[in-house]
Amino acid sequence: MNRLALICGLLISINSFGQKTENTLEKVFRVNVINPGVEFELPISKKSILAFNPGLGYHPSNSNLDYTSNGYTYYISPFLDFTYKMIYNQEKRDTKGRNNNYNSGNYWGLRFLTNFKELESKNLYRIDDISFELGPTWGIKRSYGKIHFLFDIGSIYYFNTKGNNGFFPIMLQLNIGFNLKKW
Repeated sequence: MNRLALICGLLISINSFGQKTENTLEKVFRVNVINPGVEFELPISKKSILAFNPGLGYHPSNSNLDYTSNGYTYYISPFLDFTYKMIYNQEKRDTKGRNNNYNSGNYWGLRFLTNFKELESKNLYRIDDISFELGPTWGIKRSYGKIHFLFDIGSIYYFNTKGNNGFFPIMLQLNIGFNLKKW
C-alpha cells in the first residue's frame, strides 16, 4: 500500500507542477461500445479528470482468483471502473491546432476496476463473486465529432475479498464510444 500512496502522490505532484493554462477540460458524458458502459468524466483541476464508468464487460481470468480448465478462459460481468487521468499534452495540441474537444489528449493515470458476479463464463470458476484491479496507466484518448477513441496500457495488482491476489505486468484497454454531452 506504500507503493500506492507513492504513485498517487507522484501523479498529484506532476499535475501541480504543470504550466498554467486556461481550463480546457470539460464534463463529458458518453456511451462506450467495447465493454459497454456509460462514462462520466469530471474535471478536478486544470489538467486532470476523474472518470466513472459502470458497465458490462469481458474479462480474462486472473491466476490466484480463478480456477480454470484448459484453454483460454474469460467471463462476462458487470463492472465499475474509476480512473484518475492527468492529461499532459493539451497545450502542445493547442499550439499545433489539434482538436482538444471532449478532453482529447495523452494521459498518465491510476485505474481502479471492480468486477462483480459473472453472467457468463467459459472454462472458469471464480473463487469470489467480486474482484478488484488497481494500477498505473498511460493512455491516448481522441474525439472526432461525437466519436471517442481510447487506448491505454499499464500493469495491475489484482485481489478479491477472500485475500487472494496477484500481479499482471501488462493490462490493455481499448474502447470506442459516443460522446453524448459536454458542459
